[in-house]
Amino acid sequence: MTFLTLCLTALGSFAALFFIAKFIGHKQVAQLDFLDYITGITIGSIAAEMATELEQPWKPLIAMGIYGVMTLLLSMISARFPRSRKYLNGTPTILMDHGKLYPENLKKAKLDLSEFMVMCRQQGYFDLTDIETAVFEYNGKLTILPVSTQRPATPSDLNLAPQQELLFTELIMDGRILESNLRRMGLNLTWLQEQLRQHKVHSPQEVFLAVCDRNLKFVLYKRESLKESGPAGDP
Repeated sequence: MTFLTLCLTALGSFAALFFIAKFIGHKQVAQLDFLDYITGITIGSIAAEMATELEQPWKPLIAMGIYGVMTLLLSMISARFPRSRKYLNGTPTILMDHGKLYPENLKKAKLDLSEFMVMCRQQGYFDLTDIETAVFEYNGKLTILPVSTQRPATPSDLNLAPQQELLFTELIMDGRILESNLRRMGLNLTWLQEQLRQHKVHSPQEVFLAVCDRNLKFVLYKRESLKESGPAGDP
């Protein structure tokens, strides 16, 4: 009975953690602010406690719910009242501007010079003179605006007007035709069979991936083995 109860509380803990995570919303770790990070760790710890709580599992469950509701509530307040973000999330801090470093702002961000230089090198800036402005965001990420002469050239700099690239939609994945995507693109099986014939493919099962954009640019990847394609590094 104890083993069955343990299994049920573990499954309940997993389900609660899953639904709370979906309820709060998902961000990448790099996008989390300090409060989100601490809340996530705390909810995870409570979920671990609930998984082994056999007598009163509802107590950690309630605690998880409260943390989840409070996190969502603070997120809603931040979205509804922009001025509150300064107190809830903090504000960006300018660490470098117009080639000048600001030691007091580094201290405010709780960074020393070595840490700042490491963060610059991680973004490919080994020479600080290539940096126009460096901003330490509230989520702990460093944003860098390079000096104009050091930034990559854009098509507008070269007076070029490239055609806008469009998103591709998967039509065949792992040998299976995605008919719903085909219909969404306004295409049919006859059109797809003609594209396969032009690529000398006899059956969709021979295709690992086939995609198409709104300009009907069709790209196909056949199912091939390493023996057929040759060893890696061969010309």
